[in-house]
Amino acid sequence: MPNKTTAPAPAIVEGFFIGTLAPLGPRQVPSGIDKKPVQGHLAITRVGLQGDEHGDTRHHGGPEKAVHHYPADHYGEWRKEGIEAAAPAFGENITTSGLSEADLCIGDVFRLGSALLQVSQGRQPCWRLNARFDRPDMAIRVQKSGRTGWYYRVLEEGAAEAGNALVLHERPQPEWSLARIIGLLYTRTMDTESLQELGALPELAPSWRELAARRIASRKVEDWSRRLHDSHA
Repeated sequence: MPNKTTAPAPAIVEGFFIGTLAPLGPRQVPSGIDKKPVQGHLAITRVGLQGDEHGDTRHHGGPEKAVHHYPADHYGEWRKEGIEAAAPAFGENITTSGLSEADLCIGDVFRLGSALLQVSQGRQPCWRLNARFDRPDMAIRVQKSGRTGWYYRVLEEGAAEAGNALVLHERPQPEWSLARIIGLLYTRTMDTESLQELGALPELAPSWRELAARRIASRKVEDWSRRLHDSHA
């Protein structure tokens, strides 16, 4: 049985970011990935930060992907690999230091300002990162690295601002760190026993529970090529 993940200390939110639709990449696809910092209190609603926009509402945004968190710590790792970037290059809504995929678990509930957030799933990197960084391999690099970031659903709407602390309120699944789930989905891809356990986690986003069920039923890994490389996906 996997070890329980140690509860993280409160993390200070270093920045809030929102984006409006703008053309992305050679095909000029509408996207809100080019986010800008926001000062002062910002409303956090069931579907995300006030004023944040998404070009592809089928795959981005919505209640299960209301708020995107990307750790500031990861940027140092990218720089070591020759990729110069800083928040919010990954299109994140919030960033912190000292909190990563290894430190939090699916279903973790955090208090942020007057809002209550719950970790719902990790990010599945897609071709938009290739366009954003002007690198055809960026999405697959993110997937292989495990430095994906994650999403929250909003349990209680509220407001917060940069400088507020993200404080762990509840941890229902201490054995299911996000790092473990990312490893299962992208590395130990046909560990069917773990996939069955993953698919039964009520706190996990429905789309990820369905992914686990499909993989078990088909006994094969889904095709990642369109998500990672094809801008027509």
